Amino acid sequence: LAVEWGSGAVAVWATSPSVCELVQSTLDCTGRWLSSVPGNLRGDIEELLLDDNAIRVLGNTSLLSYHQLRHLSLTKNRLELIEPGAFLSSQGLHVLSVADNLLFTNYSLTAAALSALPALRTLDLAGNLLTEDMVSVLVWNLSSLESLSVARNIIMRLDSSVFMNLTQLLELNLEKNYIFEIDRAFEGLQRLQRLNLAYNYLPCVVEFGLTQLRVLNISNNVIEWFLALESDDLFELEVLDLSHNRLLFFPVLPRQSKLHSLLLKDNEMSFYQRLPNGTSLAHVTVQFLLIDGNSTNVTTVSLWDEICHSNLSSLRLLDMSQNQVWYLPEGFLAQMPFLTHLKLNQNCLETFHLSEGDPLAMLTELDLSQNRLEELGADVGAEDVLPNLQLFNLSTNRLRVLPPGVFTYTRKIATVDLSHNRVDLCPQPAVAGEVPCVDIRGVETLTYLSLAGCGLRGLGGHPFQGTSLMHLDLSDNHQVLSGDLGWLQDLVLTLQVLSLRNTSLSSITMDFSAFNSLVHLDLSGNSLAIFPTSLGVLKLRSLDLRDNCLPALPPDVVRTPLGKSLQEVYLSRNPYNCCTLGWWDALQRVEGLHIPDGQEVTCSFASRTLSPRVLPEPIVRSCRWQTADLALLYLVLALPTCLTLLVAFAVVFLTFKQKLLKMVKSQCGVSSSY
Repeated sequence: LAVEWGSGAVAVWATSPSVCELVQSTLDCTGRWLSSVPGNLRGDIEELLLDDNAIRVLGNTSLLSYHQLRHLSLTKNRLELIEPGAFLSSQGLHVLSVADNLLFTNYSLTAAALSALPALRTLDLAGNLLTEDMVSVLVWNLSSLESLSVARNIIMRLDSSVFMNLTQLLELNLEKNYIFEIDRAFEGLQRLQRLNLAYNYLPCVVEFGLTQLRVLNISNNVIEWFLALESDDLFELEVLDLSHNRLLFFPVLPRQSKLHSLLLKDNEMSFYQRLPNGTSLAHVTVQFLLIDGNSTNVTTVSLWDEICHSNLSSLRLLDMSQNQVWYLPEGFLAQMPFLTHLKLNQNCLETFHLSEGDPLAMLTELDLSQNRLEELGADVGAEDVLPNLQLFNLSTNRLRVLPPGVFTYTRKIATVDLSHNRVDLCPQPAVAGEVPCVDIRGVETLTYLSLAGCGLRGLGGHPFQGTSLMHLDLSDNHQVLSGDLGWLQDLVLTLQVLSLRNTSLSSITMDFSAFNSLVHLDLSGNSLAIFPTSLGVLKLRSLDLRDNCLPALPPDVVRTPLGKSLQEVYLSRNPYNCCTLGWWDALQRVEGLHIPDGQEVTCSFASRTLSPRVLPEPIVRSCRWQTADLALLYLVLALPTCLTLLVAFAVVFLTFKQKLLKMVKSQCGVSSSY
């Protein structure tokens, strides 16, 4: 049954027991619990999507009506067999995906079916429990293939016979197998440009000579060294990913290449030209013993000279983070004049020197965070240091001062992270002796500054004068808000994001009303016992009030400019009073307001901690009694007392009426006739 409407571009096909959707020449039957291929009533289907079904066999007659099929996807079925004649009527197929099935069970018959596809360009066999021998059989006659994925299988060893006939192959994905040895497996793939060997068990790469390769991913292996073939041939290699391995040395790269991205993150790499104790290893060599069958080769490598032979002049990105580098050899960066991104975070660097002659003129991002830096050196009077730098991350080091005017020379600097150092800002309050400080005054391009955890005390003067900061993080500085807060006034027009988390902020410390540009404010981890009234005039989109001492928010908060602009608010871990939750109910009714930690918000009643979303009825009644009008309560209490006193007075008066009258007359001395 086919039902069409409009232009006929979209139709719903009923194929018992499920429904497929037809969009132009694509029939989508994904996730329909089909056990067989639906019929092709139109006859012009070019793309058939059968993912996530229950098809076990693709029979000889399954695709008879799909003469124009170009793309077939059978991912995540229970496919065990493709019969040899299954594709005889669909020989124009270009893309076939049969990933995440059970093709290992009848791989030889499936191979016969695949051999009938002379135009096949892309084949995905991932996740089919295939060994290298099975893969070899399956792709033996697929000389037209340009892209092949055999990821997530059980391949262990590759030799030259596995991909022998794939002379047109451009891309090969072998990730997440168990490969521990490769013996000339790719030498016949003269057109191969992209090779993915990530998440395997390769111990090393030696005599790398795939000159035509552009992208090589061998991350997440157990590689201890990478040695390129000693050759003056030009390698087309552009991206090399060796991250998450066990590299001990900087890789020995091709002498001539087009390498622009070198990823070495998370290894055990260091330089050994000299040791921390001062010992020089400039002329020390290492010998690698290479055993290949019955032959044994010894390769001698100089720990430093071999690096110099590599041509890194085209390098744009170098990621050496999470290693054991404690210094950079002299001239190391001189080989990379066009470097734009340098990541050296999470190493053991103790010093880093900037000089006018260094080839870092193109650098836009420099990450030196999480090292042991005590000094950042710069040549005196250097006026062309890092002229294009935009992001400078120095977080979590041991710095107390930076070279004078370092940010003056970085004419494009926008983001600086100095968090978790012991730095201070210039100018400072007058103290005995001169204290080193960091001067950012007049840096007009600076928009993001993090000073979290720097031990800042009450600042003075105008440390942000001449800047256009939009994001300022002062978190974890317990005394930064002590004293006069006039030093923040230079930012009232530009500041959009302000973090004052864990700064000992109290309700009377700071007036926020002047910060009209603020959109994100973090006040978590402080001592706020009263909601700052100055927040009501702001038009914040995000407010964080977690971990304070707030018993309630103002009941009219939703009617203020703040309540109307808020899109996100964090409220948990405050001692809210269960009997004053009118503000909470009002917030729940605000359309478009998200409370991400709403499930964690609690309130207190007596000694109980409860969720404000569902309060027990007895507590609700108790709260109503507690919050009733006190005047009415006093009236109710006083009325019985007054009535009692009045009745008592009347009884006494009536009882002693005669005696009282006689007493009055006797006191007045006037006789009366009876």
